[in-house]
Amino acid sequence: MSRIGRKPIAIPAGVEVKIDGSTVTVKGPKGTLTQTVHSNMKVEMNGAEITVTRPDDSNMNKSLHGLTRTLIANMIEGVEKGYSKELEVNGVGYRAAKQGKDLVLNIGFSHQVIMSETDDITIDVPTPNKVIISGPDKQKVGQFAAEVREKRPPEPYKGKGIKYADEHIRRKEGKAGKGGK
Repeated sequence: MSRIGRKPIAIPAGVEVKIDGSTVTVKGPKGTLTQTVHSNMKVEMNGAEITVTRPDDSNMNKSLHGLTRTLIANMIEGVEKGYSKELEVNGVGYRAAKQGKDLVLNIGFSHQVIMSETDDITIDVPTPNKVIISGPDKQKVGQFAAEVREKRPPEPYKGKGIKYADEHIRRKEGKAGKGGK
């Protein structure tokens, strides 16, 4: 049995879960998320708990078992607490600002890079070198953060660019100079 898949998911107060065939809808204070699970997986609600079961022990069903349980657990946590990713902007003259619903990045190009927040993702810029991306959907928050980081990934010599707050950049040594004769 999958160790993760067989764990029941507790439904906290203030979160409403509706299971309609293979569609699971979770509604909470941070928003509403919907996920269609694989037809092999059986999702049941018993009181304030959700359990996911699989029909047999084939490799595909074993994989789907843990995945389905984790996706539903992430949805419940997302609508209750939400997810956030923190990015740091490093470099001389590099900075971020928020104008209305847009993130404006000055990251060494001849033009400003502008990214707009969507309905389920919010952008916060507490300082010019810190960007916080948050929302209820873990996958969308991570994807948007990756797209922001992709605009100017950190380079290994000076560490300039946009990086995750918990990311460590492996630094390289510059030119060592000539041996000389």
